Amino acid sequence: MHVDAVTVRMFSQRFSATPRGARLARYLAVHQLDVWGFPYGSEVSESAALIVGELAANAATHGRVPGRDFELRLTRLPGSARPGILRIEVADARTELRPPVPGAVELPPPDSESGRGLVLVAALAACWRVEERPPVGKIVVAELFLEGRSDRPGA
Repeated sequence: MHVDAVTVRMFSQRFSATPRGARLARYLAVHQLDVWGFPYGSEVSESAALIVGELAANAATHGRVPGRDFELRLTRLPGSARPGILRIEVADARTELRPPVPGAVELPPPDSESGRGLVLVAALAACWRVEERPPVGKIVVAELFLEGRSDRPGA
């Protein structure tokens, strides 16, 4: 019996729950994708940057607990029929403030200055959800299909 090797790539980093931490999370996510063979400016890189930016900003703003960080985890999963999946996870320590469930996110009024982040995530991601983070907190997970392969060896 022949078993093909399956490579799962993962990146994980904690950030301060501040606007600066959210910007750094977005920057490092795009950098990691470039290392994995999805160059700056590619569709995967741009979509992931927007999703990470929104989820990290939400974690730093709405999920902030004084003295606690938020965590970004990127996982590149190989696919069988598809090129693979990029799973983006942003975890924070606040349990009681939860985003609406997927499908219940609505556009805010046109004159509103906020409230579009999860609408953007829902539009860009193949799917997204909110999971429990034991012992406390939540994890917002968004998944992107990786259209096209990386051209870099070992990516």
